[in-house]
Amino acid sequence: MWKKQFSQTGRMTRFVLRRDRIRLPIWLISIVLITIATATSFTDLYQNEQERQAIAETMKNPAMTAMVGQGYGLDNYTAGPMMAHQMLLFTAIVVAIMSILLVTRHTRVDEEEGRIELIRSLPVGSLANLSSTMIVLVAANIVLALSVGFGLASLQIESMDLGASLLYGAALGATGIFFAAVTALFAQLSENSRGTIGYSFTVLGVAYLIRAVGDVSNEALSWFSPLGWILGTEVYVNNYWWPIVLTIGGSIVVLLIAFYLMTIRDLGSGFLASKPGRKNAPRSLLSPFGLALRLQRTGIIAWAIGMFVLGVSYGSVLGDLESFFSNNEMLTEMLAPIEGVTLTEQFLTMLMAVISMICTVPALLFMLKLKGEEKKGQIEHLLTRAVSRNQVLGSYLLLSLLFGFVMLFLALVGLWSAGNAVMEEAISFSLMFKAAMVYLPAIWVMTGLAVFAIGWLPKVTSLSWLYLGYSFLVVYLGSLLQFPEWMGKISPFGHIPEYPVEEIDFVTLCVLTMMAIALIITGFIGYRKRDIEG
Repeated sequence: MWKKQFSQTGRMTRFVLRRDRIRLPIWLISIVLITIATATSFTDLYQNEQERQAIAETMKNPAMTAMVGQGYGLDNYTAGPMMAHQMLLFTAIVVAIMSILLVTRHTRVDEEEGRIELIRSLPVGSLANLSSTMIVLVAANIVLALSVGFGLASLQIESMDLGASLLYGAALGATGIFFAAVTALFAQLSENSRGTIGYSFTVLGVAYLIRAVGDVSNEALSWFSPLGWILGTEVYVNNYWWPIVLTIGGSIVVLLIAFYLMTIRDLGSGFLASKPGRKNAPRSLLSPFGLALRLQRTGIIAWAIGMFVLGVSYGSVLGDLESFFSNNEMLTEMLAPIEGVTLTEQFLTMLMAVISMICTVPALLFMLKLKGEEKKGQIEHLLTRAVSRNQVLGSYLLLSLLFGFVMLFLALVGLWSAGNAVMEEAISFSLMFKAAMVYLPAIWVMTGLAVFAIGWLPKVTSLSWLYLGYSFLVVYLGSLLQFPEWMGKISPFGHIPEYPVEEIDFVTLCVLTMMAIALIITGFIGYRKRDIEG
């Protein structure tokens, strides 16, 4: 019985590898190269123990702990502990995103588009597709783990020996396998690919928030998060392997549940059934904007809650920040006082940059949803009515611009309300509002690039995500890794003034806004001229 259900798994595995022959190597090579390049840069950045301990002191504050996790080996902050502390968590998140997207692509997306039904018409077992997908993802994460491990060890950095480097790679691979299993589970529970991705990213976001709160306030809470398990390896310090075993064990349990659910559900269905629609459509659906809003209503609500909670989580650690800086003589010497600007306000500039780039994610999702609907053949139904292409594209653009602002505002409100609740001296809302809203032109440029891609290069719209990832790397880690200034200027976020440390440069913001407008207009022209896929 079980053998029959796994029939042709080998051929399906080769088929999956064939389809991802470009996509998967790009993911793996990019992660490995960035990891190795970052490790190399750490040895060049801090030449002596005093410089390393100085940066260790900055990483001890609660806000940084919430961002990157607890620091192990801070008393002897050599290149190894520095690498694990500052890069392991965010690299693990990238690996998790890779697994989520690839598993969804080969399960729910194929099921929605009818490919699984076509394959099932052949003598292929009902579990062959899911098992082949998991075989490829597990193998890919093992290759990633070994490549990172041996790559880091080959650098021959004193504090990064082979065994610990393999543990670093294993932590990344285990994270990828765990979230591949989680996505496989939600591919059975959800009725569509949007739900599969949404639920999987929700688990990833909740895991990050639980770990952040636990690392700052209650260490035991961090062990309820798979990301907390990974950081518990204490790579390059104590080198514990048992959290890897725990993560893999959890992955096996989740995957077995996913396989069982696959055997008892009907193709095309899900256990989390969608609610039946209304008998009569509301008047809001009479417009393209109303339809676009309705299609993404669930995602908008989920992201709105997530952005507010993100702001609250960061704001909750601001109460300890000022006292931490003031009681630390080394940091007081490192951070030159700026007249009229508190140390907490200086630190807020980095928080705002990170929050704004996270808020760009839903803005791009709402915009690129149009490309997904086109690929499914849904846009053709709209365009056969008295609806112009400009109306359709404009509706998604308006949705993206509107809720890009809303997400940033909600994160700001969460940050301000939680921060003022725990701080002795409140930060004015107007100051925080300006510090956040100066990033809107950068978000608009990212949206404009998405519109341009939809209009002229619909097959490469995914490059928008690559550009956003690059922006996060050079803006968030640029100063830490001392990247050349021109690398930051390639990103629109690299041109944003760090208010209130810097004065608002309205000329630069106007130039970015004009760039966004030009990209949007060009995208509209291309969308009117090109053929609609279908």
